Amino acid sequence: MDISSTGLRVLRQIAESGSFTAAATRLGYTQSAVSRQAAALERSAGTVLFERRPDGVRLTPAGLTLLRHARTILDCLTAAERDLTGTVPRTELVRLGLFLSAGAAILPLSLTRLAATDPQITVTTTEGTTPSLVRALRAGSIDLAVLTSRPPHRPVDGESPRLHVETVMDTELVVAVPSTGEFAGRTAVHVDELIDVPWIAAPASHAEPLLGVWPGLPGRPDIVHCARDWLTKLQLVAGGFGVTTVPSRLSPVLPPGVSLLHVEGAPPEIRRVLAARLPGRPTPAITAVTRAIAPTT
Repeated sequence: MDISSTGLRVLRQIAESGSFTAAATRLGYTQSAVSRQAAALERSAGTVLFERRPDGVRLTPAGLTLLRHARTILDCLTAAERDLTGTVPRTELVRLGLFLSAGAAILPLSLTRLAATDPQITVTTTEGTTPSLVRALRAGSIDLAVLTSRPPHRPVDGESPRLHVETVMDTELVVAVPSTGEFAGRTAVHVDELIDVPWIAAPASHAEPLLGVWPGLPGRPDIVHCARDWLTKLQLVAGGFGVTTVPSRLSPVLPPGVSLLHVEGAPPEIRRVLAARLPGRPTPAITAVTRAIAPTT
């Protein structure tokens, strides 16, 4: 096969982004250039690498096989460039991905633990939804991901081989409300009381659920504000502009004016926090970062 490093980088980015358009944007290419690279890869491989679907692009089994080799090849090229330029890393790098609320609730304490036990390790972070982080893991763009799942806690994706996943914690989903107003002084709310309240939610896509609205809420929720940033959402709650769902683990970082209520009249909504990586033996640095995130595992 005659495959260029550019083609392998395009393959990796398509796998991570889930579409040719998003891959082109992240790489700084035109969409037609990405499509040409994809077609050239398939011609060289002699097989179909990409499955075009209504919800985006997924790699075929052959594409996933090539992706596994692409990660190794691109890592070797990076190491070769480092050796040729004489750039010796002074620290071990771990690229960590986190779902949207983990930055506030989990990251600071984890980095503090890591600095105390393994100061030679440098962690870089990126935020994303659980589906996008799984794609980034498979593509080799991150080394470790903190993900979230809901019962019945199925595998985070259907690809093979399965990712190595460890449970960090289980946490209850609750509702963040203004400390003043109709819910003032309360510790719980019945689900029927939430039907007509204004909601603050994260934008939804066809592949990801709407975040911020109580799951299974009867009727159509009244969404008055959309925001992905948790600080924005919670400040809007503090100002009395709506309510939103949050994991109970966020309680230590709530801004003034926000209270958390348990929901009655509906099954408990438990969210599991997971640490995921590619299968196989992890590097000592990845093991150390995982231990800092989940010190009991």
